[in-house]
Amino acid sequence: MAIALPLGLYLGENGVERALLTGSLLLVLIVELLNSAVEAIVDKTSPEFHDLAGRAKDLGSAAVMTSLILAGVVWGLVIPG
Repeated sequence: MAIALPLGLYLGENGVERALLTGSLLLVLIVELLNSAVEAIVDKTSPEFHDLAGRAKDLGSAAVMTSLILAGVVWGLVIPG
């Protein structure tokens, strides 16, 4: 992240490209922070295994993966242009 954000600012040819490149990376960070919060609260409220707790954690991880895929698609579309 420390390298990718400045790289996104450098590689973007205009403000829109810079916003897309850096914004997609910041979105990954935001989703990861929210996923960590969900995992922490699930662990706090339900130390033993529960189907819904596992599902909440899985959905949080899926959200992180989706945001990573989105960032990859954005970078893949903007950089070659």
